[in-house]
Amino acid sequence: MADKIRLGFIGTGGIARAHADALTKVTGAEIAAVTDAVPEAASAMADRTGATVYDSARSLAKDGGVDAIFIFLPPFAHGEAERAALEAKIPFFCEKPVGLDEGLLKEIAAEVESSGLLTSVGYMTRYRKSVQRVRDILADDPPIMAFGGWWGGSPGNHPWWTDKSKSGGQFHEQATHTVDLARYLFGEAVEVYAASANGFNKGIPGYTMDDAVTVAIRFANGGVANLMSSCSSNAGGSLFMDIHSLNHNFHFTEWNHSVVIKTKDAETEQITGEEGIFTIEDQVFVDAVRSGDRSGIRSTYPDGVKSALISLASNRSLATGKPVSL
Repeated sequence: MADKIRLGFIGTGGIARAHADALTKVTGAEIAAVTDAVPEAASAMADRTGATVYDSARSLAKDGGVDAIFIFLPPFAHGEAERAALEAKIPFFCEKPVGLDEGLLKEIAAEVESSGLLTSVGYMTRYRKSVQRVRDILADDPPIMAFGGWWGGSPGNHPWWTDKSKSGGQFHEQATHTVDLARYLFGEAVEVYAASANGFNKGIPGYTMDDAVTVAIRFANGGVANLMSSCSSNAGGSLFMDIHSLNHNFHFTEWNHSVVIKTKDAETEQITGEEGIFTIEDQVFVDAVRSGDRSGIRSTYPDGVKSALISLASNRSLATGKPVSL
């Protein structure tokens, strides 16, 4: 593999622009091909990066001459891009959450596993020193309970995010990072039960989401978590997670997941979340494509599917009013 890694972008919206900025700091990365359902968006990204525009995911995968593909799509739009990468045997990075259709997600995950294709999912929090430190501690002192959430204000007019049939709702599309963090630290979930608050946000075009959601999760290790999301907190938002084990308390705060670690009969430890986390996870993926060494990748596509299935199960629980087994 050449030192220069040619990358293709499928989807060129806001998250693609964030990664494009991050990739300018990644050694050996070149954005060479782009495509988007909105031609003007693809052209804007091409102007920004010097990439060539293709008219579809399949044409990019077939003719773009890329070494790896980044998939930046809304939850409802997944499927064709991943299959195009699989058919062309091109490693791919998929931003979270990886989709909405449980059956499709499981099919693609099985194809990735059977093919052995190199993949990564954009759960960037896993790459933080704070998270790795806490995970190391919990390996010997297992987590018992977590309480956390993702609060934000009422959304404006958005082409797909406020339509739950397209985004999956805030808990699935945005709070997925909090869900994944809990799963990364506790292990696999076995049951979820969800309740929602509705009718508080008013006058938002195309709004079908829940105003707030609370989800109880039971894990295979015996631990439990209560995770929440809200898009109705106009006085200010927040992102946090508190975890306790027998001998430790952990308090994660804000988007960068700084952590305060309290240990029984020991001094308190603090780790500040690092900047440039997109660059860190993108560098790991590019390096893996170049070398074939996957050991640095924290979340593969099949692993990312497992996190998506938790929040999709919470939507089923909301619809039925009953617990859902995983």
